[in-house]
Amino acid sequence: MGLEDWLGNDFISTRVKDLLAWGRKNSLWPMPFGTACCAIELMATMSSRYDMARFGAEVVRFSPRQSDLLIVGGRVTLKMMPVLQRIWQQMPEPKWSISMGACASCGGVFDTYTMIQGVDQFIPIDVYIPGCPPRPENLIDAVRLIQEKVGKTEIQKLIDERTGIDHLARLEAMDRRKQEANA
Repeated sequence: MGLEDWLGNDFISTRVKDLLAWGRKNSLWPMPFGTACCAIELMATMSSRYDMARFGAEVVRFSPRQSDLLIVGGRVTLKMMPVLQRIWQQMPEPKWSISMGACASCGGVFDTYTMIQGVDQFIPIDVYIPGCPPRPENLIDAVRLIQEKVGKTEIQKLIDERTGIDHLARLEAMDRRKQEANA
């Protein structure tokens, strides 16, 4: 009697962290921050023709506390930037971001004192989408790049880097203290 007989034919083995990474990468919940024409292309990407549901990103949330992917599309002004920063801060870790279009990435043709010349000056951006406006296919490619990044990322290390608190070292120190107290 081998292991195959005991487990049957419908058994899959994997590591728990790999299973969690697979689930995380295939269930992105985007938070759209769209202005102008890029928001229209974002809406087109969610339509049935392009079907973002194939990539697990169809659950668009308009609450930052329920989303893990921020999609910034279009022009961002000085007055809007504090709102965008607040949205980014309210999103739970781990979180990712996409800068969609020339205006969000580098200011586009709007080189004025009121326009932000790239949102990466204020929030971290993981993927940039070029174009004015970018096509829905470009947004799908960006989501796939985010999925690859999510699948490869060790979440605790990412959270430690972004928060500046080394939780793993703290947990190891607590374990050493417990072992010393028990010895």
